[in-house]
Amino acid sequence: MRKILSVLFILIISAGFRARADEGMWLLPLIEELNIGKMTELGLKLSVEDIYSLNKACLKDAVVRMGRGFCTGEIVSSQGLLLTNHHCGYGFIQTHSSVDHDYLKDGFWAMTKDQELPNPGLSVSFLKSIEDVTDQILANVKPDMTEAQRSSAINEARAAVEKKAGEGSNYTASVSSFYGGNYFYLLIYENYTDVRLVGAPPSSIGKFGFDTDNWEWPRHTGDFSVFRVYSGPDGKPAPYSKDNIPLKPKYWFPVSLKDLNEGDYAMIMGYPGGTQRYYTSYQVDEILKISNPNRIKIRGIKQDIWMADMKADPKINIQYASKYSGSSNYWKYSIGQNNQLRNLNVIEKKQQIENQFNTWVNADAERKTKYGEALNMIKRSIEGRAEYQNAIQYITECRSGCEILSFSQYGSGLLTALKSGDNEKITEATKGIKDNLGDLYKDYSAPTDKKSTKAMLKLFRADVPVKFHPDFYTTIVDKKFKGSIDKFVDDMFARSVFASEAKLKAFLDKPVLKTLENDPVIITYNSIIKNFQSVAAESSKFDSDLTTGQRLWVAALREMTPEKTLYPDANSTMRLTYGTIQDYDPKDAVTYKYYTTLQGVVDKYKPGDYEFDLPQRFIDLNNKKEYGRYASPKGYMPACFLTTNDITGGNSGSPVLNANGHLIGLAFDGNWEAMSGDVAFEPALQRCINVDIRYVLWIMDIYSGAKHLVDEMTVVE
Repeated sequence: MRKILSVLFILIISAGFRARADEGMWLLPLIEELNIGKMTELGLKLSVEDIYSLNKACLKDAVVRMGRGFCTGEIVSSQGLLLTNHHCGYGFIQTHSSVDHDYLKDGFWAMTKDQELPNPGLSVSFLKSIEDVTDQILANVKPDMTEAQRSSAINEARAAVEKKAGEGSNYTASVSSFYGGNYFYLLIYENYTDVRLVGAPPSSIGKFGFDTDNWEWPRHTGDFSVFRVYSGPDGKPAPYSKDNIPLKPKYWFPVSLKDLNEGDYAMIMGYPGGTQRYYTSYQVDEILKISNPNRIKIRGIKQDIWMADMKADPKINIQYASKYSGSSNYWKYSIGQNNQLRNLNVIEKKQQIENQFNTWVNADAERKTKYGEALNMIKRSIEGRAEYQNAIQYITECRSGCEILSFSQYGSGLLTALKSGDNEKITEATKGIKDNLGDLYKDYSAPTDKKSTKAMLKLFRADVPVKFHPDFYTTIVDKKFKGSIDKFVDDMFARSVFASEAKLKAFLDKPVLKTLENDPVIITYNSIIKNFQSVAAESSKFDSDLTTGQRLWVAALREMTPEKTLYPDANSTMRLTYGTIQDYDPKDAVTYKYYTTLQGVVDKYKPGDYEFDLPQRFIDLNNKKEYGRYASPKGYMPACFLTTNDITGGNSGSPVLNANGHLIGLAFDGNWEAMSGDVAFEPALQRCINVDIRYVLWIMDIYSGAKHLVDEMTVVE
């Protein structure tokens, strides 16, 4: 009987352990103090110095921030080879694509280094160090300061710290705020701007499932792309040059082919973009009622128009592929987040914390003086700005669906030059536009944009109160076109010099001030901007109280629950999360296994389908079970797997590491049942979806014939 009870106890503990995801996006300098014990308990075999060190090469030296933090990547060879997600490289793959060389459809592999493609505008940043500078930043902040005064003092101190830290080096120094603006850290980066595309699978593999499978499990997406970082001949960062050499990194990740099992340790390092874990119920309510519904409705209409034309024309499909993907990702996210915020009763859970706070703060006069107004300030700000936030979101979302209006920004400089009458300035402004004409119209379809512009302007007029309308509705649409937006847009595209590359080029050959001043795109855009600035100014009146309230709220939470170690919200700075490989139970009587397989990819195959088509070679290799050395010993070819790691947007492409710090996968998504995770972590349901590194290498080596890239890596079998 005692033995049976012992077994039952173990099963109960294991079940509880299995069901719990591991919350927290931790700062690297603090893991020795806060996390290393739990990490070791879960199976980690490394020391803190192996993960983060200022004195020796360590794991953090192989992790890069892509651009300004839209994704993460990792170095996997001594020659600067870099892996990230396919959806992170998607825009660059699209830029290199044409109807004749459609790398989105067919994939791309550079078989030699001289075939690797440069990507102007793409950079990667290596983190060198993190330092707590809170005392320096807050040295001149006084308790009786207004929020504006406080901000000014902080910005002045921030500038001084960044300047001093960056002097005498080619490093970039940045001070970021944490815990609602209560703490500050100095981060030092080294930035490389010569980053070349090396390879990518076709989108039928790299984006397999597209929107239908996005944010869903089971997942079967080969979500990876390959780049290489180059340095100058001296090993230092340098602009693109044929003389540059592959980066000799300080550290690169060994790649593991070992099998993955439930309960195995998993660790992710990357650059999560933003979470709102310390939002109040009032802020969650704003998400539910304004932010997400608006995004869902507006983008849904725009995307339907784009997709219809993308399916009808291969050229438009290439032109709009990246734009559509960028729009649809958070469109579907918003749908899932709203569903789960309601299903998981997040507002009620936030209210419970707020009730606890009210009891706690009112129990002590000093606390009440210090924190008593925090919640009220947030509540008043959110409720007071509601109608302005709604209007602002409609302006920004609808404007993004009227691409032709964005072209006016290229004409603003020329307009200023023409007004000045200075021929030298006019020539310079004209040349600036001419030099960018090719890029300006490369990914633009006027017929598609005309349909979208009509839909967006109609939607805005129908949904937004009249007091927030730009004046072009009354001064032009109503007076000149009797309220017909269709006729107004038709006239805009017929008369504007921005309607086509040919028309703009002809105008630039002989620019006339009056023509540009009367251009309908310029007039409409200026009307919208003027309106936006007016609405934003009204909304900004609530910013100060909201900032103060949120800062006090987070400080109060930390003081109210000293037994809890509260991590800071994500803010595009490097974080570490740890957990294990685990199944989960999404609903009654259903369990999702922690892995998917190549056969599962083929089982979803739909010939000719936009989302679930597959190359015939892929199907043939699976049927023949040509898996090479990448199959699991259990007999299947792995595709994706689940971990309990805490991630969010910006973590895409992050390395998933085993207990030895070896690369086992790339993080690329969260799961549908926990879409509320950015606001409220749900331990029983939260999972991170990762592409198995063995699937990545199989696609490179067996499917694509790019074995030379695998040979660059340090492979652990």
